Amino acid sequence: MEKSTKNTKNKFLRECLSWLIYLVVLGGVYLTVVHFITMATVDGHSMDPNLYNKEKMLVLKQADIKRNSVIIFDAHGEDPEATANDYYVKRVIGLPGDTISYKDGKLYVNNKVADQSFISKKQLSEGTRYNPLNGGMIKNWSISSLSSTKWVYNQDAKVVPKGEYFVLGDNRSISNDSRYWGFVKKSKVLGVAKLFPWSGTAKHRHNVNDLAK
Repeated sequence: MEKSTKNTKNKFLRECLSWLIYLVVLGGVYLTVVHFITMATVDGHSMDPNLYNKEKMLVLKQADIKRNSVIIFDAHGEDPEATANDYYVKRVIGLPGDTISYKDGKLYVNNKVADQSFISKKQLSEGTRYNPLNGGMIKNWSISSLSSTKWVYNQDAKVVPKGEYFVLGDNRSISNDSRYWGFVKKSKVLGVAKLFPWSGTAKHRHNVNDLAK
């Protein structure tokens, strides 16, 4: 009888230990997902062709934000027309302290021509102009000229402020981005978007995953 009772106790302890390990692993996975990664789905065509409508993305919440990173952010409070829970996906063009300008079909970052090989020549030569839906197209622009005449927030800015970013969509002819309303605060960024190995084409995955620097 004593031996049977002892075996029963050992079995019970082993089962408790197994459940404890399971719960610890499950908790670790949960914390990893909550704090480090999440999933998102593209809504719209402003990042065509590198990201297409309804495409699934992995979002790395703790990844460093660099120039050319593709980010997901809460647009409410950045874009005056965005409402609560409006999240945008755009590409970081300007980092804190950068000057951004567009002249004669070329985009300049800190007075140097920026590599824009990830978009088409048409999107660079025409799409990057300031061209709102209600008219008033501007061929050449800078942070200074847009902030002083077109933006509701960030008026009279000349450079990207500390802790903020200047973003553009890859499909710039239709993208609603920093040209029209200003900067994105770091606190608004959900994370850096990455494509899965099976998503899109090799070129598109490269343009989303590998250009940040």
